[in-house]
Amino acid sequence: MLGRPVGGPPAREDGPVSTNDGQAPEHARTAPRLPVDVDLPVREPFDARGVFGFLAVRAVEGVEAADLSDERQLRYARTLTLPGGPGAIEVTAARVNESDWRVRARLELTRDADAASALALIRRMLDLDADPAAIDAALAGDPALAPLVARTPGIRVPGAVDPHELVVRALVGQQISVAAARTHLGRLAAQVGSPYESGIPGLDRLFPAPAQIAALPEPAPGQALDPDRPLRLPGQSIRSVVGTARALADGELVVHHNADPAAMRAQLLARPGIGPWTAAYIAMRVLHDPDAWLIGDVALLAGARAVGVVHDGLHKAQGHRALAERAAAWAPWRSYAAMHLWQAATASGPRAPARAAG
Repeated sequence: MLGRPVGGPPAREDGPVSTNDGQAPEHARTAPRLPVDVDLPVREPFDARGVFGFLAVRAVEGVEAADLSDERQLRYARTLTLPGGPGAIEVTAARVNESDWRVRARLELTRDADAASALALIRRMLDLDADPAAIDAALAGDPALAPLVARTPGIRVPGAVDPHELVVRALVGQQISVAAARTHLGRLAAQVGSPYESGIPGLDRLFPAPAQIAALPEPAPGQALDPDRPLRLPGQSIRSVVGTARALADGELVVHHNADPAAMRAQLLARPGIGPWTAAYIAMRVLHDPDAWLIGDVALLAGARAVGVVHDGLHKAQGHRALAERAAAWAPWRSYAAMHLWQAATASGPRAPARAAG
């Protein structure tokens, strides 16, 4: 059936709409309801290819599915945990003309009352409530960024539908490629996540809840690692992921969409294995902080070199310092500037190493 179109971009929700309380779901649904289709208003310009592409290359098998084979019809789907139980969403962006997109969501719900929560999460995930005109105008004021803004108007910062999941994905993805992180997370989801029967192609499980990850064994320092372990990371990294998942499940670590930014960052930085880059990335994706800056990000530096923001002759440390100083002028939109530089790094080819995160 066709749902009533949303009347306009809603205000940011007053409280967290993701209700993953850190505990494993008691069961996965085995009889999906009929889907509900809803048209989503979009503030143009909208970089649909960029945001769908960002999600697609990080898609965890079974939890997420994407199809970007048709440039005029983009698809992304995933399972998620809603207040009334597990569910799934499928979002498509269809090109209307050279500059406009029609975005539609299909909701698969345990309870009809979850529709509002699901729609709010989709808007957050696609950053549909951003003000692209204001952001583009501000960033285009820098001569080095102006060509990037002209090439990709309406760039978005993809948000996290599940804050706890994003923390785990960020930890797993530290210092490895996006492809490697996706492989590790896919194995974790396959072995630890709860099965989910969906009518949406490509979806068959939920991402593991913190309590499920916290139940994994933590290898002691120096202990030989089980080659069949769900997380085939070094022992120290496994301890960091499992310990952080336990803190999320127990409520010791508080991460949600409307957490106090300073308090959340302080809690994150106090955890073993979480540094300034990871804390900033989580703030960028979970809190939708428009002005997060990822200190030491190698792909940002590669993008900055590619477009002339940072001189090629500078050593790595000098380059990062110069980039941070230049980026100060991009406030309060440094998260969006980062998305432009990441795209520039990808376009520049092999010289752009990946600093991955889920």
